[in-house]
Amino acid sequence: MNSSETSALSRLPVYHIMTKPVGPICNLDCKYCFYLEKENLYPRKSSWAMEDEVLESYIRQYIESQSTPGVSFAWQGGEPTILGVDYFRKVVALQKRYAKGKRIENAFQTNGVLLDDAWGEFLAAHRFLVGLSIDGPREVHDCYRTDKGGQPTFDRVMRGLGYLKKHGVDFNTLTVVHRRNSQHPGKVYRFLKEVGSGFMQFIPVVERVAAKPNPDGLVLIAPHDQEEARVSGYSVEPIQYGRFLCEIFDEWVRQDVGQYFVQIFDVALESWLGLDQSLCVFGSTCGAAMAMEHNGDLYSCDHYVYPKNKLGNIMDQPLESLVQSPQQRKFGQDKRDTLPRYCRECDVRFACNGECPKHRFTRTPNGEEGLNYLCAGYKLFFHHIDPYMRFMAEELRQQRAPANVMKWIQFQDRQASARKSPGRNDPCPCGSGRKFKKCCGRGV
Repeated sequence: MNSSETSALSRLPVYHIMTKPVGPICNLDCKYCFYLEKENLYPRKSSWAMEDEVLESYIRQYIESQSTPGVSFAWQGGEPTILGVDYFRKVVALQKRYAKGKRIENAFQTNGVLLDDAWGEFLAAHRFLVGLSIDGPREVHDCYRTDKGGQPTFDRVMRGLGYLKKHGVDFNTLTVVHRRNSQHPGKVYRFLKEVGSGFMQFIPVVERVAAKPNPDGLVLIAPHDQEEARVSGYSVEPIQYGRFLCEIFDEWVRQDVGQYFVQIFDVALESWLGLDQSLCVFGSTCGAAMAMEHNGDLYSCDHYVYPKNKLGNIMDQPLESLVQSPQQRKFGQDKRDTLPRYCRECDVRFACNGECPKHRFTRTPNGEEGLNYLCAGYKLFFHHIDPYMRFMAEELRQQRAPANVMKWIQFQDRQASARKSPGRNDPCPCGSGRKFKKCCGRGV
């Protein structure tokens, strides 16, 4: 690494924190949730709500340490709606107190079960962007997303979505792609369109289950651990994840470009344009997206909430010093520096960059450690979308709409059809509307 690269990586100019104001506490018991067991990291807790002193210190420090005119907060859990609307009224009041002219934005991830009119009015009035967790139609959503009593949640989530629509709240959907719904990509995609999701995130679930809990009581193995573990039964399979993305892409690229937005497709287009990826898992380095627990503990990443990855507590050390710490810089640079040679020489590395280090627990064909579990699926997907991404990227460079790809595909399909010899009873390719045998195919 040369000196200019070191300098560029020495400080994070913009960073994001996924804030857990109620820690891992949730009203649901989703079978694939990796965060519920984090309760074991904080034993003997009687109250999980972020205390007023911590909340105010965090909001003040987070705003002051950001160098941009806009500051984006992200509230997650667990389930943040457990805290009630009044708690977030307090959040908004504190943001206004410390904004000092900066534009404040809020994102809010929820399972939707507790949403009602009061929530709808509040979220709309303060322009929160809501991420709603929903895994597809009833039969696949209820497969893993159940409540504490094991009861299905689909109807309650749809009711919550109704409140968002009623009050005009901006929302997108987050769909966890697991072993079951990955088998039905078209059904999942069309369902999300039908319920009004214009912005979709598809997040693959990959978790390893340890043979026995670690000393902290955690069963889902830490990404850096080498102990005996197996991939969970609900985790998506690599090739199937690739097929899931390909099938949705094929429908999207033929009829939905510019009307529906799928996060991974947008980020892929950034890659084909040669831009830095806006989604951390596909960036060459990471470390700019951290997670903060209810008590002010800051961790390197939402998927690395383990004692080894704790940076410190904002009540003991300034937030900015934790964010800019050597430990966090190394965490972010390790994503690039530990990439196996097999990945460094891959023709789609520019789009993938080894994806999330959390998933790098398999071996390359020549035995190197650190290959991403989902590698085969990503290769399938990125090779599949290459011609379409090339076209859309060039349209953008020429200041034309990438949605032109839909007309381009129609033209390509017509060309391919014309090159095929029609059957006697097929429509004539000349476009006359007559059968081939009654038109250009006479005498053939």
